[in-house]
Amino acid sequence: MSLLEDLNWRYATKKMNGEIVPQDKVDYILEVARLAPSSSGLQPYRIFVITNRELLEKIKPISWDQAQITDGSHLLVWAAWDGYSHNSISEVFEKTTAERGIPTEAMDDYKARLWGMYEPLGSEWHATHAAKQAYISFALAIAAAAEQKVDATPMEGFDMNALDELLGLREKGLKSVVILPLGYRDTSGDWLVNLKKYRTPNEEFITELK
Repeated sequence: MSLLEDLNWRYATKKMNGEIVPQDKVDYILEVARLAPSSSGLQPYRIFVITNRELLEKIKPISWDQAQITDGSHLLVWAAWDGYSHNSISEVFEKTTAERGIPTEAMDDYKARLWGMYEPLGSEWHATHAAKQAYISFALAIAAAAEQKVDATPMEGFDMNALDELLGLREKGLKSVVILPLGYRDTSGDWLVNLKKYRTPNEEFITELK
């Protein structure tokens, strides 16, 4: 039951107290994010960990001036591939087969089928699909943070184009998707901290088809 307890403990922290999260906890959260499942194991995203205070001050105004950006300890940025290519897919499979100690050509048929499906779907589908994979990692990182009793605030409220430019993501073939400040709640200044958590009741949320 510990995961349920952790998820009931967490909330979207509105005000953080500036305390620094220990590196071992950050490393744990990042490793959980790295181990997240993704479609065909491609992991078409990367995570940027930002602690530079000057850079965080630049990110804050393009994130609707949300205080957690600068009052938190670390800012995690998930950036997804801006598209798929035969080369990018091949590179992942080559690394996978090498790690597993199997011949590279063992994945050739699957790789061909995969690219055959992806190629005609176009760049917009590619970017959306890659972003969906990033969200799986993002969600697990939030759960991992709760397990470590580290506060985390999921954010889509930022200017993605401005952040891409600031971090030089376009040159890396990436687009920012979602961001996650990590830190510790300011219990005296956060209006949300003591409010009861609400989620849609089971009878409305879950439909069983037997």
